[in-house]
Amino acid sequence: MDANFTTLNWAKDATIYEVNIRQYTPEGTFSAFQKHLPRLKDMGVDILWLMPITPISQKVKKGTLGSYYACSSYTKSNPEFGTDLDFMDLVQAAHAIGMKVIIDWVANHTGRQHEWMEMHPDWFSRNEMGEFTERNGWDDVVDLNYYNNDMRNALIGAMQYWVRDFKIDGFRCDMAHLVPLDFWVEARKAVETIKPLYWLAECEEVEYHRVFDTSYAWALMHASEKLSKQEVGMHEVYNVLHGYSQYPAGATKLLFTANHDENSWNGTEYEKFGVAAKPWAVFTQTWKGIPLIYSGQELPNHKRLKFFDKDIINWSVSPALHDFYKTLGAFRKSHTAITSGDTFNLPVDAQGVMAYIRHDAKSTVLVVLNLSTHHHRVHLAHEKLVGAFKNVFSGFEFNFKQEVPFELLPGDYFVYVKE
Repeated sequence: MDANFTTLNWAKDATIYEVNIRQYTPEGTFSAFQKHLPRLKDMGVDILWLMPITPISQKVKKGTLGSYYACSSYTKSNPEFGTDLDFMDLVQAAHAIGMKVIIDWVANHTGRQHEWMEMHPDWFSRNEMGEFTERNGWDDVVDLNYYNNDMRNALIGAMQYWVRDFKIDGFRCDMAHLVPLDFWVEARKAVETIKPLYWLAECEEVEYHRVFDTSYAWALMHASEKLSKQEVGMHEVYNVLHGYSQYPAGATKLLFTANHDENSWNGTEYEKFGVAAKPWAVFTQTWKGIPLIYSGQELPNHKRLKFFDKDIINWSVSPALHDFYKTLGAFRKSHTAITSGDTFNLPVDAQGVMAYIRHDAKSTVLVVLNLSTHHHRVHLAHEKLVGAFKNVFSGFEFNFKQEVPFELLPGDYFVYVKE
């Protein structure tokens, strides 16, 4: 990371929760979502990431409601969600119980009906005929023109507006790699004259960590999907994780089993991983990185949420995985072995089984995940597996003697700790 930027302490062991305001409640408003804050706080959520809160372009919109990611203004709230005051109330309520709020920032493009278009057509990409255009095949948006410094300054001014007037705590930057890196450097410097922030990039370009604290683990997502289809073995997963371990000091990866794109377009975590959905969730909370939980995963939600139309998450039942995520989040926060310790991958003679140790001076953690649909008997051996280890989920203690046998049913997961 650039010497000018450092990750804030509150972000280093945080759990992020992605909020889909439209689908979260029947009302689909900031105020209706706000009622869920105490529950999310209890579950261990630290940072709320709100999908774009700006108004949606009505021109060439997708579906009945359009895409969040096709905005018509950078400095207004989406009226479907409520007023500016409603959003301010939500931020203040989150802050009052110790949570942070970051907003989705779509800097590569706008919708095809944006308030800048009439006054500043040169702020947008245009083809040889002078028509607004974009380069990624998304027909409801237009690319911004990053060769225009006035546009850059206006966009930075819009980011400053949300930080200054609404006291947000950071940005999740959509398709960050499509935007020139020098813009992000300029933006972070300018916006952080107001206050230090947390910056999350939807990209997997290592050099973008010059600016961003955290980037997406897309390569891991793809490797884990291939593993579940038995197209690759565990060594491909470990190869990706080794690559992440070579990132610059301080850089972190966002670890997830679902997000708005994955859920809507590629399937729920249960479609992709089946019985391994929960073991992969355990992985996101016990490997080095920043874990993400998407709206409704705690239920769990088994349906793909529509992207351009109303499709409400059903909260009529108590979230069955609330305590599962709460246990993992609390454990992660109280054990620096997880957030900053060393990692030892344990050899396992069983396809689809992952076992690793996270260790520092304070504790040793053993994680065993059966990511396969098969029953396995495995023996794990390591010199650190000696003494009384407690099962984080059951609380039962077991005495390990360097070699530990496990009988693993499909989808089994175990987390043990020695203090």
